Amino acid sequence: MTETELRERLLAILGSIAPEAREIDIDPEQSFRDRLDIESMDFLNFVTAVHKQLGVPIRELDYPRLASLNGAVHYLLARLPG
Repeated sequence: MTETELRERLLAILGSIAPEAREIDIDPEQSFRDRLDIESMDFLNFVTAVHKQLGVPIRELDYPRLASLNGAVHYLLARLPG
């Protein structure tokens, strides 16, 4: 999976959790929580969906690394199989 494909996939997952994400520009460095005002449970649902759809195990200690689009992309690219 390319970086662009991963970004698109993450934005689609985020859009399923927070529909307003489809309608606004996401600053890739800004925290999803700050930009979208999502709560902890929504963020946990995002992390869970990423794990299920991409098959990448995500340790709870690493959750903060998925808090922004760039952070999530860098974290996941290093862990994607193949």
